[in-house]
This record gives sequence, structure tokens and C-alpha cells, in this order.
Amino acid sequence: MNIRSLTRGDGVVIGAAVVLFIASFLDLSGFDCPAGVNCSSFESPNAWDSLSLLMSIFLAGVIGAALVIVGRSMPGRKVVGLDLGQFGVAFTVFSLWTAFWTIIDANDAGAGMILGLLAALVLAAGAIATPMVPALKAPLMGAPRPATPQGAQAPYGAQQPGQGYGYPGAQQQPYGAQPGQPQPYGAQPQPGQADPAQAHAMQAQQAPQAQQGPQDGGAPAGDFTPFWFAVPVARPLYGEDGSPNPIAELAPGTWYLAVEQRGPGLIAQTQDGRRGVLQDTTGIQRG
Repeated sequence: MNIRSLTRGDGVVIGAAVVLFIASFLDLSGFDCPAGVNCSSFESPNAWDSLSLLMSIFLAGVIGAALVIVGRSMPGRKVVGLDLGQFGVAFTVFSLWTAFWTIIDANDAGAGMILGLLAALVLAAGAIATPMVPALKAPLMGAPRPATPQGAQAPYGAQQPGQGYGYPGAQQQPYGAQPGQPQPYGAQPQPGQADPAQAHAMQAQQAPQAQQGPQDGGAPAGDFTPFWFAVPVARPLYGEDGSPNPIAELAPGTWYLAVEQRGPGLIAQTQDGRRGVLQDTTGIQRG
């Protein structure tokens, strides 16, 4: 799981689960020491001394938080017909329900019960509200500037890194300049610019390939030009066969190659060579 795919709501859920686990080691009940009695040897039990409270409040909440996080990072996984995220939310609500009535019934609740109830409340609220509150759906960590992919092989017909328009870091021609325009006498080719003779040869080599593309059926249709892009938040990548389960996850901070237009979406290629459909293209950063 990519840590940059976590949202603020996921951070709330993880933090509350950690506090709930710590609370399981604290006293479940308090006591008043009578005057003149040495109570230093008295030890109040914690959740680990009561299996029913440990499993129904503390570990139930921790397990629910883990299911929520795993379910959101791997959508489509189900347990007993329910998504992992829904199953985890049910665990967190059960933990809060049990903690509330346990502390109501307690004569003198200790630090462990009080802190456990507060942690369970925050945990359940974060698990339920994250998909609905825009502020909680924001990325937990800001996406850095995507790094230039090194060694990634572009598909057939795509422009190589450092060549052509659209790749981050490639220098563009000045306004009004014509492609292949000769440079002044004695001028040196700039980094990222091909020599005119080399550019002529490359265009001659690419012309037959462009004509063969539609016959092979493997090249993008129309006038689509492959380009590099990055996503602002984690986005699922679905199979080209239309299956509902994602085959990969596009993470912020990485450049991906769009090789074809598929309706409102894009056929994207990951750096390990996998291809799929990116259905949500809102807010993508084009290279």
C-alpha cells in the first residue's frame, strides 16, 4: 500500500486505533483508598485481564480500523458479501456501542475505559465520515513533484522521454519557430533538441510506422498523441476488458503514460508495463 494514497480520514482512523490500543493497558476502574491504608500494592485490572472487554471494545476497534484502511486501498475485496471497508465500519460501530454501555454500567470508570470510549468515538466517526466529508477525503500527504521515470519503456509509437512535446523537462521551441528550422552558423544544439539532420531521419522512420499502426490495430485511433501525466490523488486502474476490479493503483508523485483515449477515460500504462483504463481523469497534471 502506498502511503501517499492515504487520506486525512485514514489518518484519523489510524490515530484513533493507536490510542484505543494504548488504552487497553490502562486501568479499567478507579478506586478510593481509605485513609490510613497503604494502597500502593493494589493494582486495578486492565482490558487484558478481561477477555470479553478486550475483544468487544479494544481489539474490535483495532481490527475494524485495519479492515477500513485495507478495504479503501484494495477496493472490491469482500467478506461475507460485504466490502472490507463496510465490514470494518461495522466493527468500529460495535466497539463504540459496547464501550458506551460498559462505561454507563461501571461504578467508577478508570482511565482505560474513559480513553477507550473517546478513541472508539473518534474511530467510528472517522470511518463513517471519511467517504462523505471532502476535507477528510483530501490526501494525508501532499503530492510531491513527480519524478522523471527512468528506464520506462514507452509503447509502440509513443515519444521517448526527453524527446518531443509533452514530456516534463523537454525544452520547447521558441514562439514562431518552425520544426526543423536550421540554427545559426556555429550554434550548438541545446539539450533536449535534436539535430535537424537527425530529426529528418527520425521523421522518415516514423512515417511508415504511423501508416502501419491502423492496420495492426494496436496504435491509438484518431489524432491522439501519447503524453505523460500524474494524478492528484490515488486513482484505481481498471482492466481493458471492463472487469469491475482494479488491476493497479495510480499514486501521486509518479508519471504515467497515456497511450489511448477510451471515451472520457484514458488507457494508461504503469512503469512496470501494465495497461488499464483510468476512468476518473479529473485534475490530472499533464507533463
